[in-house]
Amino acid sequence: MAMDQPKVDMVQDLEIEMMTDLYNRLTSACHKKCISAKYKEGDLTKGESVCLDRCVAKYLEIHDRIGKKLTALSMQDEKLMSQLQGQQQAGK
Repeated sequence: MAMDQPKVDMVQDLEIEMMTDLYNRLTSACHKKCISAKYKEGDLTKGESVCLDRCVAKYLEIHDRIGKKLTALSMQDEKLMSQLQGQQQAGK
């Protein structure tokens, strides 16, 4: 089933909005965790860089896990709804 262009545009806009939100949250959380409020140098230190790499990796891993779990739950809900509709139609 193909979507019409306005729906495609809406889905694309929503995806961009969600990725922007993810990026902003990740940036804020990892900056707060890894970089001191008092900047001592213009560049990141090795410790800050390693912390940021790990923080970003963990953040994205958790985001991926949550996405997969939500997808699985959504698929279970759809299957259950289909079964219930089938039972209701069979009972008529």
